[in-house]
Amino acid sequence: MLRFVLLLFGLLCLLSNCHQSSETETTEWPFYGGNAAGNRYSELREINVQNVSSLKVAWTYHAAKGENPFEMQCQPIMVNGILYGTTPLLKLFALKADTGEELWKFDPFENQIPTFHPIRGVTYWPEGKRIFYTAGSRLFALEAETGKLVEEFGERGSIDLHVGVGDHLDHHVDGLPVDATSPGIIYKHTLVLGSRVGEGGDAAPGSIRGFDVRTGKLTWIFHTIPHPGEFGYDTWPKEAWKYFGAANNWGGMVLDEKRGVVYLGTGSASSDFYGGAREGQNLFSDCILALDAETGKRKWHFQTIHHDLWDRDIPCPPNLTTITHQGKKLEVVTQTTKDGLVYVLNRDTGESLFPLEERAVPTDGLPGEKPYPTQLYPSKPAPLTRQFLTEEDITDRTPEARAFVLKRFRETRSGNKFIPPSKEGTLMYGMGGGAEWGGSAIDENGILYQNANEMIWDLGMEERKKQVHRPPSAEILYLDNCSICHGGDKKGSGTEYPNLSAIASRLTKQDLLNIMKTGRGRMPSFQHLPDQTREAIADYLLNLKSKVKLPAQPVAKAPKPGTFPYEPPYVNTGWKRFLDPDGYPAIKPPWGTLNAIDLNTGEYLWRVPLGEFPALTQRGMPVTGTESYGGPLVTAGGLVFIAATKDERFRAFDKKTGKVVWEYQLPAGGFATPMTYQMKGKQYIVLAVGGSKNGHKPGGYYLAFSL
Repeated sequence: MLRFVLLLFGLLCLLSNCHQSSETETTEWPFYGGNAAGNRYSELREINVQNVSSLKVAWTYHAAKGENPFEMQCQPIMVNGILYGTTPLLKLFALKADTGEELWKFDPFENQIPTFHPIRGVTYWPEGKRIFYTAGSRLFALEAETGKLVEEFGERGSIDLHVGVGDHLDHHVDGLPVDATSPGIIYKHTLVLGSRVGEGGDAAPGSIRGFDVRTGKLTWIFHTIPHPGEFGYDTWPKEAWKYFGAANNWGGMVLDEKRGVVYLGTGSASSDFYGGAREGQNLFSDCILALDAETGKRKWHFQTIHHDLWDRDIPCPPNLTTITHQGKKLEVVTQTTKDGLVYVLNRDTGESLFPLEERAVPTDGLPGEKPYPTQLYPSKPAPLTRQFLTEEDITDRTPEARAFVLKRFRETRSGNKFIPPSKEGTLMYGMGGGAEWGGSAIDENGILYQNANEMIWDLGMEERKKQVHRPPSAEILYLDNCSICHGGDKKGSGTEYPNLSAIASRLTKQDLLNIMKTGRGRMPSFQHLPDQTREAIADYLLNLKSKVKLPAQPVAKAPKPGTFPYEPPYVNTGWKRFLDPDGYPAIKPPWGTLNAIDLNTGEYLWRVPLGEFPALTQRGMPVTGTESYGGPLVTAGGLVFIAATKDERFRAFDKKTGKVVWEYQLPAGGFATPMTYQMKGKQYIVLAVGGSKNGHKPGGYYLAFSL
């Protein structure tokens, strides 16, 4: 009889997809992305399609207690029963993973001027039991158990992220912004790390570097803008490596531990939107790169955009998986992009598994510009988003909204995603995704899950105002340092690039000086500028008669090769989302989607709107989707978890159908990627809920969910 009961119970478990686990069983999440391959996939299945409706908050950690409410993009890790993450002000904390009880907290800016920026995760070294993470322009090494600095690493526990970046240059880069928003990855005794640098003419080089995890010593450097004698040098003007920067890896990287190879993506070269002095293909900007993790030697590269004029950085880590293609098992690297494309490449050669086509594209750029004559078009998978704006795409939500958008559309150039930037302007997709920094998830069957944005941006160019004063005027200082985001007219775009034209009604002069010194959100620290320059800019923004005495400078001349910082003759008029008069996207829905793609075939399994505007659905409008910032998590329980949306909800989707099977209204926006682990036999889902991004109310919590 007992045998019959046990057999019956086992059958019921199989039918209900239940999962028994020991009360001592632990499953970790030891990497940003879950594992070295960055799959964002977990084999845990205690939480599954059948029972996810019972998911509740298990514990809450108030990470922002006593701090200013900045956004949090961190996906924490969990090792040895301890969860590690960061606060809005970049303090590193350790919690008991089952209760959320704080064990220790480390402040990287104690007794220093802080520098704030987004950070998406931390790195654990199991051999040395160390946590590595970046804050400001330093890489820190801490003891995982105590939170104390590792004295023998670098300069008593940290190293300067400027090391090795500008050793080859005639100018100093020590004062230029160099930090890291995504964590590095460790192979044996080498920590490989990318960086975030500027995007204007004074951008530091975006070289990839390897550091000894024991000592902090720089062991190798890969120049993403090649030096003489290096592969790719001939894709630039001869002296370009001396005065151009960026082409950096800010989106993160993954590791093939068997091959000892790191895979990563790079961004565009400086300066954004005008490349007249960098004629050529511009390797290794906008590339998927495979590098030997111990030496930094290039294995292969795959360029997604030639001579980028549209800021189409590769925004997220690649993803490693195994698929069946044409009857053969193949180990591949996949990469999603800001312009909504999905590349599936052979991991050993970098060759695409699906056909590619190089097509002729428009080359009628601004004076002095030399756009590349062809660009790449992959055949499969189909794009995640629309590729260029047509009149058919324009919103019809109301007659007034359509008329407003149509007027601007007819004033601008359209018809191809590769139209070079111009004074007339282009309404374009892809500046904020397609895919974004949250990345993609891939399950055990080779199914890729990716959220995608469909937003139109208004890209226009104007002649750069030349300095005509000795010393330079405050307006010129503003244009040189701030207009690339906020525009020459100071009007910006929404809350991510705020309108500064009436800033005096919101902030004091001291507030502005503090923000320029420490940074906030997308805005980097401007500590590299002299105090007088920051003060002059603040006076200009507040319409004050400045009493600052600025040092005399020679009148600017036309930029010439070999000059740093490079001063492009044309600059963009600001980062501008193009919205209708009521603040909704200027196109027909969907405005944001979640997608499932079978990488074995390159075909879509489903695509559904992600997020909603409650005011519109209450009026009977179908769910539209919203922009999303943060990424998905997929589990063996048949679920895809994702927050990231403008409506501040956390959702679980049936991974087979795309149907929402659970949702939770968060206390603030969850603009981060969730993670999962098992502790004492119980599965937890954890999400950083920082809010604040794009004008959302502040949060500052980590929420853990369980059954």
